[in-house]
Amino acid sequence: MVRPHGACRRELRLPDESGPQYPRRGGRLVADALLLWLFGWALLVVWRRRTFVTADGIAVRGAVRTRHRRWHDIYDIRVEPRRNQRSGESQWLTYLYGNDGRRLLLPHVDDGQLPEFGAEIDGLRETAASHRGMAWERRPEVEERIRRQSGHRKAWERATSGALFVLLAMFLVLLWQVVTGRDTEPGLLLGCVPLAAFALFAALLHWRWESQVPPPGGGFPRAAPLKP
Repeated sequence: MVRPHGACRRELRLPDESGPQYPRRGGRLVADALLLWLFGWALLVVWRRRTFVTADGIAVRGAVRTRHRRWHDIYDIRVEPRRNQRSGESQWLTYLYGNDGRRLLLPHVDDGQLPEFGAEIDGLRETAASHRGMAWERRPEVEERIRRQSGHRKAWERATSGALFVLLAMFLVLLWQVVTGRDTEPGLLLGCVPLAAFALFAALLHWRWESQVPPPGGGFPRAAPLKP
């Protein structure tokens, strides 16, 4: 039957997903994926990290790879205080330093994991000295490499901290865009901007460190002798 002209007609209207009540889900998906990745990475690190002492040297197994240092490549084994320690955590950590100045954390070799921590470290140093065929001694050129590596390591750490602050700021911007119903660009805010900030911070901090230390092998300037 033909309806008369002007009769009321019902139209089925689908909800407009572009409006503020249906914001884009890209930001939520990125955040969920990031949290899932961090949780899986933490489990993998806890499950795999170990320190092995073998006949050839010391091996440290990380989350995805194992790094090995032969006895003749080991310069020193040092116990250093834990930074930013909290109550209930170990206060001392053990690091292996190579002849190239790089250091390697020995997982689970600390005062929280080993009841006889001092005796264990003394035994490990004696074992390393016997395999190296030489006593422990300080070499100025290696100490200079250690200092340079420490400076670059701090530059990477501070660049990472700065990038994390930028990531937090971009997350707040993304949240504001979602709440106000604006167009969101999670890939740009949570990916490109923090990575660009990290690259910028790293370049500036490494340049600043290199400008404050002498070149390798140059040594440090000595003060002029006092005149009598």
